[in-house]
Amino acid sequence: MKKSPLNTKDSFSSPAFFSIRQIAVIGLMTGITCILAPCSLPIGPVPISLTNLVIYFSLYLLGTRDASISYLVYLLIGLAGMPVFSGFTSGPEKLFGPTGGYLAGFLPMAVIAGIFIEKFSSSRILCLIGMILGTIVCYVLGTSWLAFQANLDFKSALFAGVIPFLPGDLIKMVLAMTLGPQIRSQLIRSGLDS
Repeated sequence: MKKSPLNTKDSFSSPAFFSIRQIAVIGLMTGITCILAPCSLPIGPVPISLTNLVIYFSLYLLGTRDASISYLVYLLIGLAGMPVFSGFTSGPEKLFGPTGGYLAGFLPMAVIAGIFIEKFSSSRILCLIGMILGTIVCYVLGTSWLAFQANLDFKSALFAGVIPFLPGDLIKMVLAMTLGPQIRSQLIRSGLDS
């Protein structure tokens, strides 16, 4: 009887890139993003959404790599046609439309903020600075794309796509910075996270 490649020692001795637990929590956070991100408040060309709040929390709960992967999976689900983007929209036309720069900008935002959160987890100020820097990158990408797509000058796009969101985004950062570590501690204490 010929041995299957799965029965060889090498296939069991090398570590998996993701554990089953990691896949499950990435999927869970992706699901939470898919549920909360479409809930939005249209206030102009760019709606208020909960997407960045979910990303901030996922950075505390999953870490930079897994939170970024979770968001990337969310983007792919939306591109595939599931109505998970703000206002229950989907598809390439949303990603390449006027607000698509913000959707794309959330990924570098997650990486930048996540690096600060992981590296300086004991300093709330540095975590907040990381979230602010990441959000600025998202704002620059989103505003530039909005200006290009909507035929606006940068200042007009800034007033349409950034200025109205500053207070709310700051509140979201403080919420995540305050509750994220507490939730993570509870998960660790209950044995649901390591």
